[in-house]
Amino acid sequence: MRDNDILKLRLNNQRLSVSKFDRPTEVVRWLGAVQAQDYNAAKWALALRSANTTELTVEDAFSKGQILRTHIMRPTWHFVTSEDIRWLLELTAPRVNAVCSHYYRKLELDDRFLRRAHQIFSKALQKERYLTRAELRDRLIAQRIEPGDAIRMGFILIRAELDGLVCSGPRRGKQFTYALLDERVPTAKRISRDEALANLTLRYFKSHGPATLHDFAWWSGLTLSDVKAGVGMLAGKLQSDQGYYFSGTASDGIPEVVLLPAFDEYLVGYTDRSAATGQSPQQDGSPNAIFNSVVLIRGLVRGDWSKKSGVKELVVNVNNWEEMSKKAVRALDSAATNYGRFLGLTTRINLL
Repeated sequence: MRDNDILKLRLNNQRLSVSKFDRPTEVVRWLGAVQAQDYNAAKWALALRSANTTELTVEDAFSKGQILRTHIMRPTWHFVTSEDIRWLLELTAPRVNAVCSHYYRKLELDDRFLRRAHQIFSKALQKERYLTRAELRDRLIAQRIEPGDAIRMGFILIRAELDGLVCSGPRRGKQFTYALLDERVPTAKRISRDEALANLTLRYFKSHGPATLHDFAWWSGLTLSDVKAGVGMLAGKLQSDQGYYFSGTASDGIPEVVLLPAFDEYLVGYTDRSAATGQSPQQDGSPNAIFNSVVLIRGLVRGDWSKKSGVKELVVNVNNWEEMSKKAVRALDSAATNYGRFLGLTTRINLL
């Protein structure tokens, strides 16, 4: 496939160039999962793909448990919906645990230790419902369980998430809390591993396609054998072209400018991001693009941006890597206004 065809289809399927969803939960469901280690960036990623969504809208869905944040798939935080978290964990947690196994051994987190930590978390959260990381650490210490440094405590909590014991609770101010998964999410009918694999495979290629098998293996953390099996279950449901799998047709409409957040699925969802960076995979600067907030001009990474918030005004600093047309500058101003509306602030562009 030509890069331009890949770009158009991805913009369409990622919901960056076509009609938006009504609610942020629909975005998460459509994409399957949304990388959310940068919480504020992930909230903007949902707003980009849903109509009239503000920061408060996303926070409300998060507080109510409609959107949850947990370690799933690759060993990092993702947003997932409450109805998807259980089958996603059953499918992907074994692979994440395999990736983390070296750290479990290095940090002396054996099954006996983890069972004891889980018991303490369970008892504390049954009594107090929502607790911060620091408070859960204190509960371990009170029971003479040594949580160690921040890294060791982090892996103790990751394992509790992967084992389906805890997930995100509502925020307390700016602090994140943990809650028992069974308290936060109603129990649901279990589905088979094959059904879960087919579900995730279809969602990925419908929302991220065109993408390759290796792209899906990277994004999901599943083995290539699993990925091939998942595609094999979807006969007639996906199109394929030169090793790319996808669904749907491209729209001619390409957004002139998008202020894309760091870790956005438009870049992080693939191993080869050259269609969006305009460079060959060997020269591709996409690793940096993943970590930065970038400016898309007609779907291509052509700059980066940052924000500086005041009490009433938001300054969007834009470092454009090439001269922008007057049309792009006007579209950039509109994009910044939309971002300000999301945050409830007026905006001003500062071209660096």
